[in-house]
Amino acid sequence: MTWANVVIQGILLGGLYALFATGLALVFGVMRMVNLAHGDLGILAAFVALFIVQSLGLPLGWATALTIAIMFLVGYALQRGLLNFTLGTDDTRPIVVTFGLSIIIQNALIMKFSADSQGLDAGRIENISIKVSEQLSVGWFPLIVFVIAIAVIAALEVFLARARLGRAFRATSDDREAAELMGINNRHIYSLAMAIALAIVAVAGILLAVRTTFDPTQGSFRLIYAFEAVIMGGMGSMWGTLAGGIILGVAQTVGTQAFGAGWGLVVGHLVFLTVLAVRPSGFLAKTVTA
Repeated sequence: MTWANVVIQGILLGGLYALFATGLALVFGVMRMVNLAHGDLGILAAFVALFIVQSLGLPLGWATALTIAIMFLVGYALQRGLLNFTLGTDDTRPIVVTFGLSIIIQNALIMKFSADSQGLDAGRIENISIKVSEQLSVGWFPLIVFVIAIAVIAALEVFLARARLGRAFRATSDDREAAELMGINNRHIYSLAMAIALAIVAVAGILLAVRTTFDPTQGSFRLIYAFEAVIMGGMGSMWGTLAGGIILGVAQTVGTQAFGAGWGLVVGHLVFLTVLAVRPSGFLAKTVTA
């Protein structure tokens, strides 16, 4: 494998990481809440899609649409019925609650589906590629994942900038008390933000399930990668999240190629720590000027 191919594969992998990270960044940006169950909710979406395909016999496309709708509703209900009550002066409460939720999801999935690795079949698209040269080819499916990541982030940026509801998101993020005085229902806004975040992570979870095998314990790893992508890109920047995901993906593929299997994750974490030490605010962090 040429180094150009390694870098391209890392960039495409970064798109998947960015999809996992986008919902996490949205939730933190709107309500300043750290959701430790975010990765597990993405894996939950993958298992929901698997269940729909296997039990109902629906094709993957319909299963994906149904799973996204289900996770949207789950996100709204979860925030409205539970997580809204953890928000307040004590920032540790949502961390503790979502950590407990993470454990519950993992154990419930193991009880239902066992700890065995699973996978979703997307058909021929998984194996075909674009041949650029004798030593360089680009898989169609990783390319589609990357394009989906760009489309989701672009749509979210337009929504936050131009839509009335998006402006309510930004107003609540800037000053929740002032937004409430202006008639904005913060609890409803928070619930919608979580719903959108889980819809996005559902897409990420299903794409992961098609790209590789998955099991109930993988949520923690996805959460770590998402955090690293958000922090490297810069808190508050959706495009920064994509940049962070690409940096992490390239670091992992280059590390694997240079040092062997198993070293990719180590190199990725080392790059994250280096960025954190040199530029703690991230590459594209949004700043506020007086």
